[in-house]
Amino acid sequence: MATTDKASSRDRLLDATAELSYRDGVGIGIEALCRQAGVSKRSMYQLFDSKDAMLAASLERRAAWYEAQLAHPHPETATPRERILHVFEQVTKAAADPDYHGCPYLAVLVELKDPGHPASVVARGVKDRLTRTFRTEAERGGARDPELLARQLVLVFDGASARAGAKVENLADGLAVTTVTALMDAAGMA
Repeated sequence: MATTDKASSRDRLLDATAELSYRDGVGIGIEALCRQAGVSKRSMYQLFDSKDAMLAASLERRAAWYEAQLAHPHPETATPRERILHVFEQVTKAAADPDYHGCPYLAVLVELKDPGHPASVVARGVKDRLTRTFRTEAERGGARDPELLARQLVLVFDGASARAGAKVENLADGLAVTTVTALMDAAGMA
């Protein structure tokens, strides 16, 4: 029974960390995280070496879900262009939620500013995988310079999610999708 309690406490801590760090930033205090999770600080330190380790574990735990949200639902039949556009359609859809604060992985990188921080390492891994996905799709779609197009697409992704998350840009008009379409057209992508 103790194992189940520890797993449950761990899950609650990871959920609280994901929710509060996304909403309030990575500077959220341990007390607030433990209170939200209903777990004592002592128990938290039995489960995690530090708050930094808990933040990294929380980001890692949600990475597969996050990446799945951006993946086209029919990758076997969608064209490379459709798979890329789907990513930006998902950002546009997510940005309509009043609780949207941008890409959680970009936010961690910006807030921490320390590339060696465990959470930064996880966040950078997610962003690197997105870049590789864009590069692969650009290659499949015949882009003249797939590496350049991938970098441009990540730049638009991060800029769109950051501006929408800061509530200074409304993506509902399709700005991100039309920008990405123009970039793919300019790159000669089918």
